[in-house]
Amino acid sequence: MHSRRMPPSSHVRAVVVDALADALGVVFPTWCAGCAEPDVSLCGACRSELAFRGLTRRLGRMPVTSAVAFEGPAARMIRAFKEEGRTALARTLGPLLASAAVGYGDAVVVPVPSSASAMRRRGYPTAELLARRGGLQPVRLLSGTGAPADQRGLGRTDRERNVAGTLRARGCAGARVVIVDDVVTTGATLREAARALEAAGACVIGAATVATTLRPGHGDGDAIRLAQRLASRQ
Repeated sequence: MHSRRMPPSSHVRAVVVDALADALGVVFPTWCAGCAEPDVSLCGACRSELAFRGLTRRLGRMPVTSAVAFEGPAARMIRAFKEEGRTALARTLGPLLASAAVGYGDAVVVPVPSSASAMRRRGYPTAELLARRGGLQPVRLLSGTGAPADQRGLGRTDRERNVAGTLRARGCAGARVVIVDDVVTTGATLREAARALEAAGACVIGAATVATTLRPGHGDGDAIRLAQRLASRQ
């Protein structure tokens, strides 16, 4: 998959962020992110459960492809990556994201931006880092225009209202883009990203994520609630 390259200043910032993320990843004790087995970052049993599944759903007209379901080792790994500073896991999760995005062909890869508060807390943009670790060339066409409220406990409609108008795009007129993120839950954030990009003249051909929650009533409610909690901290 090809994409527009970042301008030099953005490339320098990306290199610095990558270096800081790698530094964070080496200061934590080693245990399996999937099952807590000691002395290994990811055991063979948990790694075997990360086989690409190519799960698809639609958000209106927009197709969304996810590598795996948000459950078991995958859910625990994403939580460790986002909330426990285990940035080295991006080297495992990133290729899953790339596998989900490859079906969209020659498109500009646009990561969902982390909020200002999430950047202050973590020090790295989650979706962008995953994309780069997967060998993609993400381009920062989206930025935040406001701070949405905590989305924990909100239903689908309230989540849509909460993120409405919180993203803007620029420099993308005429571009064919694929939006990338770590997890899709209700899809509110991906829809807002698509709205902002299309308002700026882009053609959104789809979205790709590492994982997707199972639909309510058809899966693990705890997994869905966990994903929503993580997404609320985006």
